[in-house]
Amino acid sequence: MINGAIRARQVRVIDENGEMKGIMDTRDALRMAEEAKLDLVAVSPNAEPPVCKILDYGKYRYELQKKDKIAKKNQKTMQIKEIRLSTFIEDHDIQVKAKTAAKFLNEGDKVKVSLRFRGRERDYTSKGYDVMNRFAEEVSEVGVVDKKPKFEGRSLTMFLAPKK
Repeated sequence: MINGAIRARQVRVIDENGEMKGIMDTRDALRMAEEAKLDLVAVSPNAEPPVCKILDYGKYRYELQKKDKIAKKNQKTMQIKEIRLSTFIEDHDIQVKAKTAAKFLNEGDKVKVSLRFRGRERDYTSKGYDVMNRFAEEVSEVGVVDKKPKFEGRSLTMFLAPKK
């Protein structure tokens, strides 16, 4: 809230130099801001009485936008990458896929490992769990099991997270 939008009777005022002017009537605070050719901005409107600052509102908004932009730029988003296995996969193939998963984990992403059972492969669910456990062992240096292998429909899924 700025200038006339401030509805409180009294406000705590901080001038353009950062000095505390104390609690005063809102009209007096607006007059002070007008004399300085600046705006009266409610910095903390929920305080009792509200804290208002005399400053250039356009410049203040620009600074806030700049801070938000920098915070957004420095924020790292985590993605989920997926690796698919099969029930009767060979050891070398597991190692190749584990190497790919390790690369994803080193980049800071989570990895979803899925193993789909087709047709009569559903009779070999224990083989599926063995494959998942072997895969988890292969990437244990760079990642940890976030969610243990679990059935979801016809698939067995497991989530890996990067080690801290």
